[in-house]
Amino acid sequence: MNNQANFARTLVTCALPYANGPIHIGHLAGVYVPADIYVRYLRMRGKDVLFICGSDEHGVPITIKARAEGCSPQDIVDHYHKIIKDSFAGMGINFDIYSRTTSKLHAETASDFFKKLYDEGKFISMESEQYYDTEAGCFLADRYIVGSCPKCGHEGAYGDQCENCGSTLSPEELINPVSKLSGTTPIKKKTTHWYLPLDKYQEWLSNWILEGHQEWRSNVYGQCKSWLDSGLQPRAVSRDLDWGVPLPIPGTEGKVLYVWFDAPIGYISNTKELLPYSWEKWWKQEDTRLVHFIGKDNIVFHCIVFPSMLKAHGEYILPDNVPANEFLNLEGDKISTSRNWAVWAHEYLLDFPGKADVMRYVLTANAPETKDNDFSWKEFQMRNNSELAAIFGNFVNRAIVLTHKYFDGKIPACGELLEMDKAAFAEIKALRDSLEDNLDNFRFRDALKDAMGIARVGNKYISDAEPWKTSKSDMERTGTILNVCLQICADLAIAFEPFTPDAAERLRKMLRTGIFTGKDYRKGEEECETTIKGSEELVLEWDMLGGEKILPEAWQTAPAELLFEKIEDSAIDAQLDRLAKIRAENEATEKGA
Repeated sequence: MNNQANFARTLVTCALPYANGPIHIGHLAGVYVPADIYVRYLRMRGKDVLFICGSDEHGVPITIKARAEGCSPQDIVDHYHKIIKDSFAGMGINFDIYSRTTSKLHAETASDFFKKLYDEGKFISMESEQYYDTEAGCFLADRYIVGSCPKCGHEGAYGDQCENCGSTLSPEELINPVSKLSGTTPIKKKTTHWYLPLDKYQEWLSNWILEGHQEWRSNVYGQCKSWLDSGLQPRAVSRDLDWGVPLPIPGTEGKVLYVWFDAPIGYISNTKELLPYSWEKWWKQEDTRLVHFIGKDNIVFHCIVFPSMLKAHGEYILPDNVPANEFLNLEGDKISTSRNWAVWAHEYLLDFPGKADVMRYVLTANAPETKDNDFSWKEFQMRNNSELAAIFGNFVNRAIVLTHKYFDGKIPACGELLEMDKAAFAEIKALRDSLEDNLDNFRFRDALKDAMGIARVGNKYISDAEPWKTSKSDMERTGTILNVCLQICADLAIAFEPFTPDAAERLRKMLRTGIFTGKDYRKGEEECETTIKGSEELVLEWDMLGGEKILPEAWQTAPAELLFEKIEDSAIDAQLDRLAKIRAENEATEKGA
């Protein structure tokens, strides 16, 4: 169901990547590439869109990494924030702002949010006994407690999970627990924390999600229903830690906002940072549509917990859709950062310079939209060579090369259209309708098939029409054929802008056109009503897609350039060799353990 018409603007957020390591292709496929596709599409349609993200920089894993590396938590987040931000830019992810939760503004925003709920009695406080390291002089987060797993006996299971058998644990379940800080046996000590009573929002959430949002993806709706059917419990919003947003209550030194509570408020603080005078219309006006792009591990937080926070606060809009993806595997195995089993975005950009589009294309074509999916380097190579190069790139090259050969690069006149010409245009119009419907409803794999379908129509058309043959006897017909081909090239320059923006831009340079790409808020309050990439003499717009006269007769095109290069076996073999080495190292480590 397409709800866009009911709203004046769309606020799109992406899950804040955690700044204790770089991003990998699983993150890109699950969250950031589909979000970028959607935002680019809406902007091209003239919709008012804001695209918000930033690094999540608090929480225990960061303190653990800092301790292991002998530096401060701030050093860790500074290092990875830059890597992550640069990776997104390199992959063409076009955020209006990419900020961070260690900013002063975020601390103020999160504190104010907590304080309002606290003052209004929306939290409950509870005293409990938690593990305390007497030698280190601090309470221990679950990840700082290790012991034997009660399920499989594995030594070194964490207080929240055994990474050997995958069981979810609590610290109390561990056999012979010890502190990771000092190696001593921790004691139990009383501490007080504040909780968001999710159980009080159970009925409201059930009505809001199960009755009001049946259009959500089945994986999202199903996980929400499962949680609601199990019954919600109060969830702690504070914890004993020295890294995070300090609890804004007197007498609570050594306590911070729990990272799950503080992180989503980052969407709000990042918006405030970008638009200090107009941010409220994006968060508090009912005619704003809020869409969260996340992975499946964040469904509960964005569909149950964060909406409950917003509801408790009372001033904010609620998400209209949460198009979460499942997980992407790598060469048949689950991506694992701890085992280095991943394709890291920043390394990919170094290994395959100028090929961000190829990865965007492959990740979209194989996106884990409703079930986990697998990435393989051989498929990556195949999709580049057999689809991007052999279909999309080949058609464009043939059309422009022949135009320069027979008509000095100028768009030839279009004579009478034959049935095959009309059929090609009709197919593209049908593909446009399907493309829009799929994009509107977050079906990006299918949308990409539609876009590539336009290239397939073009390739088949030029092969069947054979302008290299008609040129020997009928230049008027040859002109008509190439006119049709160039209109299809213009279609491709529009249709592929959301998916492969670099290639689309290079194609437009060959066609000597610009394209309308909507408002750009990256300059803050200075809102650009119209932003155009490329030449302003001839500007392509989304609504032109499928038209028969997009490019005017006699318009001069530039010489052809290859849109996509063939990827050789040697480049793929190098990646497979790297993974084989990592696999061998992991197996040796596991045997040694």
